[in-house]
Amino acid sequence: MTELKPRIHDESNGLDYVLVGDYYVPDLKLPEEHRPIGMWGRLHRTYLEQYRPARLSALCLSGELHTYLADLNEQAAERCSLIIEQMKQAEGVTETMKADNQMLWVQSINSIRNRAEEIIRQEMIYC
Repeated sequence: MTELKPRIHDESNGLDYVLVGDYYVPDLKLPEEHRPIGMWGRLHRTYLEQYRPARLSALCLSGELHTYLADLNEQAAERCSLIIEQMKQAEGVTETMKADNQMLWVQSINSIRNRAEEIIRQEMIYC
């Protein structure tokens, strides 16, 4: 009987395999990604788990899930900040208002932030 090679490469799918016992196991490596996935990434991952399991599996198997979620988190956070700033300008919420009437300012900012987050959820997370 011939000796099995400890590592092989399959040209048809581009994967490397490692010999473990009598079986060849795919040698999968996660990409070096250190960015956090944050709140928006976690929400989208939960959405993918519940409603798009095939997409989640494809992202996991290709090793792109963490990068995809980190990118989505950054884009959603930037978009949310932009929407908040635009709504503050449109509704006249300023630092002067904060100095004059703090409770009204807090109510306005909370309302703006909640509406902006709902827009992000509908446009980017749950789609």
